[in-house]
Amino acid sequence: MIDQVRLYDLIKESFLLLDFGDRQFLEQYALTVPRYYALTHIAAAPGLSPSLLSRAMFCDKSNITRLVHGLEADGLVERRPHDHDGRVQRLYLTPAGAALQAIVAEAHCRYVRQRLAVLAECEAEDTLATLTRLNRALHEELDNSPILLLN
Repeated sequence: MIDQVRLYDLIKESFLLLDFGDRQFLEQYALTVPRYYALTHIAAAPGLSPSLLSRAMFCDKSNITRLVHGLEADGLVERRPHDHDGRVQRLYLTPAGAALQAIVAEAHCRYVRQRLAVLAECEAEDTLATLTRLNRALHEELDNSPILLLN
């Protein structure tokens, strides 16, 4: 029988290793991991609300507010009021933000391919299918039920 705690620990360790590598990689562009992913989410969905960005990045709204303020101060992101509801803000990349995001995204893709090249094609396909199924179930769990603490 599979040791599910060991499996969980390995998945978590993989995440930490990937995240640490991303932090080191993104330093050369003066970006943190959250700043990079904020730029990436906004690039993919121009006009994204801070609330949706918060959900996409799995962090609370106060963290997103600080993150967006920093990106604005650096001239990478701008907030604009919603066309029909002035209380709602929409996020857009500035030309400088779009240029930086495009350069870093391309370099990051090369870096990711290099890091994952250790997996054979069939291993990568199996891992992709397995993690897709796992992530779908984890999303459903978080969306549909309170967190249960088991003693």
